[in-house]
Amino acid sequence: MRIAKLEVWPHRFRLAEPYTIAYETVAEATNVFVRIVPDVGAPGLGVAAPDPGVTGETPEDTETVLRLLEPLLVGKDPLRRNACIGEVESALAEDAPYGRPSARAAIEMALLDLLGKHAGLPVWRILGGYRASFPTSITIGILGVEDTVERARTFAAQGFQALKIKGGLDHALDAERVLAVRKALPEIELRFDANQGYTEEQTLAFVAAVDGTDLRMLEQPTPWDQPLQLARITEATPVSIMADECLLTVDDAFTLARGNRADMVNIKLMKLGGIGNSLRVDSIVAAAGIESMVGSMDECALGIAAGLAFALARRNVRYVDLDGHLDLVDDPTAEAVRLENGVLFPSERSGFGWNG
Repeated sequence: MRIAKLEVWPHRFRLAEPYTIAYETVAEATNVFVRIVPDVGAPGLGVAAPDPGVTGETPEDTETVLRLLEPLLVGKDPLRRNACIGEVESALAEDAPYGRPSARAAIEMALLDLLGKHAGLPVWRILGGYRASFPTSITIGILGVEDTVERARTFAAQGFQALKIKGGLDHALDAERVLAVRKALPEIELRFDANQGYTEEQTLAFVAAVDGTDLRMLEQPTPWDQPLQLARITEATPVSIMADECLLTVDDAFTLARGNRADMVNIKLMKLGGIGNSLRVDSIVAAAGIESMVGSMDECALGIAAGLAFALARRNVRYVDLDGHLDLVDDPTAEAVRLENGVLFPSERSGFGWNG
């Protein structure tokens, strides 16, 4: 078997409802698909969810880069995945700040999808299948107190067992929102993401204000380029502190682990360059006693299926936040995962469950 060609195309998704986080309001998202077509057998499909602020990539650049990789991969054996990825990594190493991680993730995803289809197995089973399903949180963007509570009640009624509330613009108002949701929903799991919006002092004030709410985690409260602030907060607060935007490479995982700079990390395939690098990161942080959560960008169900397959395989993954597909209008890959009462289930179809 040899790779005959690559097919690349962008898809712009409209969000059913725009959302606001600490540094932007999002109303649409563009994913870039790749299809690796072998000379015999079924093709493999992958997807990139580039984000200039997180991965350092734009959709336009990602589409161009993926097209340029075709001559590099044509003629290669797609079942020798690591050899193919090694070629891609070498080509992308000096390109953009982090080597085009979502483009790498898309190629690796397509190779894994092809392998699964060749073997007649879903990728989540190939990776080990430590679990068979995973409850996911669902995100509430920055809203007023009453609207936050109303949205929380709606999601709870839909069966979600965990909510992630976004904030970072006003720590006092954010604390009020958390307290109001906890009062309205005493049993639901609460997580909070400040998206780098706080100073160290504001973070400590927020944590003190929400004392007694059983907040499960506080995600990236301070700027990514202030690692010592995150380390001091991790040491000083009873709430589990999660690193997200400051974890962009495998080397970052070593830095976080060596310095005990976080209690948890948010692993996203798109920012780390796919499942292979995510496996490395999870192994590093697990050795340091740091737990993992698998998160997502604004990405279609095919991307979510890859994140879920990784999460299902790893014992150290304690949480998932794989809701990036739920608000995308007319997702052609929707069949790749199944959601029931807030729990994500993988497809039993071969590969990642979507045939394109």
